[in-house]
Amino acid sequence: MSMSAGDTGGVNSDINVTPMIDVLLVLLIIFMIVQALKRAAIDIQIPPVDTGAQVPNVTLQIVLQLMADGSYAINGTPYSKPQLEQAFHTIYDPRPAKLLFVKPDASRRYGDLIEAIDIARGAGVQVVGFTPIEGN
Repeated sequence: MSMSAGDTGGVNSDINVTPMIDVLLVLLIIFMIVQALKRAAIDIQIPPVDTGAQVPNVTLQIVLQLMADGSYAINGTPYSKPQLEQAFHTIYDPRPAKLLFVKPDASRRYGDLIEAIDIARGAGVQVVGFTPIEGN
């Protein structure tokens, strides 16, 4: 409140909005910065461009089976545990999509499944999917 020189002693009740606008601008800047920092990248996979040419005799889905007797099979072909890494390299090195489906037997241990997935990851498999467990 201020007294103006031309008035006859009256009180001037003009509101000083400058501090309020300053506070609002600071809050606006803070919210803009926080919003920009909250953005997160989402990893997506886009299928490769289909050129129309298919590679003959190549199955699109690779399924690793963990058999009840302790053996492993990739699309029905049996492999021992030491042979898995070389088999994965042979299968996945020429492929652009590195997707593996795992089908464990219900009697296999969780540790066996994790070891098989680690071997596949070491050979370049990027995505691991699981098929339903049959049995029991």
